[in-house]
Amino acid sequence: MFVDTHTHLYVPDFDADLAQVIERGLNAGVQRLILPAIDSTYTQRMRQLEKAYPFCVSVMAGLHPTHVGLGFEQELDHVYHQLSTEKCIAVGEIGIDLYWDKTYLKEQQEAFARQIQWARDFDLPFAIHCRQAFDEVFEVLSSFQGLHRGVFHCFSGDFAQAQRAISLGLHLGIGGVVTFKNGGIDQWLREVPLEHLVLETDAPYLAPVPHRGKRNEPEFLTLVVAKLAGLYEVSEQEIGRVTTANAQSLFKWSDEIA
Repeated sequence: MFVDTHTHLYVPDFDADLAQVIERGLNAGVQRLILPAIDSTYTQRMRQLEKAYPFCVSVMAGLHPTHVGLGFEQELDHVYHQLSTEKCIAVGEIGIDLYWDKTYLKEQQEAFARQIQWARDFDLPFAIHCRQAFDEVFEVLSSFQGLHRGVFHCFSGDFAQAQRAISLGLHLGIGGVVTFKNGGIDQWLREVPLEHLVLETDAPYLAPVPHRGKRNEPEFLTLVVAKLAGLYEVSEQEIGRVTTANAQSLFKWSDEIA
């Protein structure tokens, strides 16, 4: 069994063949799909998908950093409403993104910190989006006392940054980037014990080799598993066993729908 801890199956990229995409994933052993939020405009689609596939789909609530701007308070109100009234497996994806625009850095930091606090208030893990913002993300994380419970989604930092994330209690989300020739993380990842890793696709983005540049989907998680098995010199079954246990410990889905 594998767990895709970060997949955007509710976006329009999958409108034409969603059922087939999910079936291919299930047939490949991807038995649980965790959907990170972007903003309020996607909530209905996420909940519809959860209702259609209650045995394998779980939903997060959160405000993506690239969607933090003027009026972000209203979006945060929506996140809090979801956390207060709906079943949510985590808070996410949240964080800081300075790749596209630095205009709203202060607002991104504020939204990130507030949503981390909500994760603590509701006893939920959180999923971090970090793009060209490791220093800024660590600054917010370090402003809290104690260890965090969450995952660095699509981790793309260096070994020192990985060690720092783990020291704060966080897991590393590993997806298609580990198969890229210029991804970098494959050069040091074996130094990180498997117990700190969870699997993800970030579908429809970041498809692994040999599908790089094409639409990603949960089935392709098996290519990430194969790469990790080679790096760690263990079986693909062992990668699945350990990372699934890690995901279960982190996200704590109920056994009856596992």
